Amino acid sequence: MKSTDKHRKIIRAATKVFAKKGFFNARISDIAKEAKVADGTIYLYFNNKFDILLSVFEQEIGKLIEHVNLLLAKETSARIKLEIFIANHLEEMKKNRYLSEVIHIELRQTTKIIREYRKNTFNEYLKIIATIIEEGQADGTFRPDIKPDIAQQVVFGALDEISICWHTDSNCPYTPADVSAQLTGLFQSGLLVPSN
Repeated sequence: MKSTDKHRKIIRAATKVFAKKGFFNARISDIAKEAKVADGTIYLYFNNKFDILLSVFEQEIGKLIEHVNLLLAKETSARIKLEIFIANHLEEMKKNRYLSEVIHIELRQTTKIIREYRKNTFNEYLKIIATIIEEGQADGTFRPDIKPDIAQQVVFGALDEISICWHTDSNCPYTPADVSAQLTGLFQSGLLVPSN
C-alpha cells in the first residue's frame, strides 16, 4: 500500500475511533486495529494521538473547505452562497457521521492544543460564512448592523446542533433538504434589510 493511502486509511480509522470512544478514551492500538495496521505503523506517520486528531481536522475540514469553495465560485449572489454553504455542510455531516461527531464533541472537550488549532484551519472554514455575509452587506442585500463574526458562529452553531441529531436520534424525521430550507429561510430573513 502506498504511504499516502495508508495515511488516509489511518485518518479514516481514527475519525471513527474518536467518534465512538472519544479522544481521551481512544488508544493508538484501537486506531491501528480499525485501520488494520500494526501499532508501530501509526508512529511512522504520526507522533501521538494529538497529532492524529489535528490531522483528522486538517484533512477532513480541508476537504470541506475545498469543496464548498468550488461550489461558491460559481455563484455571485450572497443569498444563494449562504444557501449553498448551509446545504453543503448538512449533506456532508449527514454523509460522514464520524466526522460530524468528532467536530461536535472534540472541539468542545479537548485541550488547549485543539482550541488553538481551531483558531487556524477550522476558523478558515467558519470564515467562509462571515465572508458571504460581508459580501451581502457590501451589495446592500444583508443588514449592515449584523456582525459577520458573530453571525458565522450563530449559523455554524445551528448547523452543528442539527447535524448531530441525525446521529443521536434514529427517528429524526428531517432530511438535509428540509433543514437547509428552514435554516436558510430563518437566517436570510434575519439578515435582510427591511423592505420599508
